[in-house]
Amino acid sequence: MSPFRASPGFTGEWRHFDLDVTDGVATVTLSRPDRLNALTFDTYADLRDLLAELPHRGDARVVVLAGRGRGFCSGGDVEEIIGELQSMSSAQLLEFTRMTGAVVKALRECPLPVIASVNGIAAGAGSVLALAADFRLLARSAKFAFLFTKVGLAGADMGSAYLLPRLVGLGRATELLMLGDSIGAEQAERIGLASRVLDEDELAGETAALAARLAGGPALAYSTTKVLLTRELDMDLGGAIEFEAMTQALLMTSADHREFYRAWSAGRSPEWTGK
Repeated sequence: MSPFRASPGFTGEWRHFDLDVTDGVATVTLSRPDRLNALTFDTYADLRDLLAELPHRGDARVVVLAGRGRGFCSGGDVEEIIGELQSMSSAQLLEFTRMTGAVVKALRECPLPVIASVNGIAAGAGSVLALAADFRLLARSAKFAFLFTKVGLAGADMGSAYLLPRLVGLGRATELLMLGDSIGAEQAERIGLASRVLDEDELAGETAALAARLAGGPALAYSTTKVLLTRELDMDLGGAIEFEAMTQALLMTSADHREFYRAWSAGRSPEWTGK
C-alpha cells in the first residue's frame, strides 16, 4: 500500500459494478446484464473513483474490465442518463461530460496495465472504455459501435477523437466516429482496434492468462512503459528520447533490474517484485 495517502480510507464496497482483486489482478465486471451493462451516472462516478484508488492499494498490478452476460457495455443508459440529461442545465451537462471524460483519462493515466475483455456489443461509451484500455481481447461475437452521431451528438466524445486516430489512423477513425456504424471483431483486428480475436469459449481463459502474465512480471517496467507511451503521444522526437533516457537511467537503479542480473548470472528465472 502506498504511504502517500490522505485521511480518506479506501472504499470498502463498490455498489455499481463487481470488483474482485486476486493474485494482483483487479477484475472490474459491469453487472447489469439485463441492460447489456448500460452505464449510469453512478457507474461512471464509481469507475472514476476506483481507478484513482487502485494504484494506491498495493494489491493490484493489472486491471481487467469486463461485462457480465452477453455484452460488454451498450453505453449510457437511455432512460437513466439520456432521459435525465434533457432537463439539466448547461452547467450540469458540462459537469456530466467532464465526469465521463475523467473515466477515460483515469484509464489512460492509471499506471496499471488495463485489459478490456470484450464479448458482444461495445457501443457508445462502452466502445470508448475498451478503446482506452491497453489491451483489447475480443470474442468473435464482439462488435464496436461509436454511435454518438446516431443520437445527434458529436462523434468526438470522452476522448475518442484523440485516442482512435492514434490507434487506427485518421481515415478509419473519421469513418467510425462520423458514421457510427458497427464493426465486427475480425474487422476490428484488421484495423488495429483489437489486440486479439478469440473463440467465445477462449476469451475468459486468455484474458486470465494475459492478466496473470502482467501481474507476475516486472510491474514497475510495465507501469513505466504505459506512462511513457501515454505521455509521449504529444512530444517531439528529441523530447521523447530525453524523457526515455532519464526514465531508463532511473529504472537501472531498480530492484527488478538488479534481480534480472542476479538471476541471469545464476541461470534462473527472475523473481520480480515490481520495485
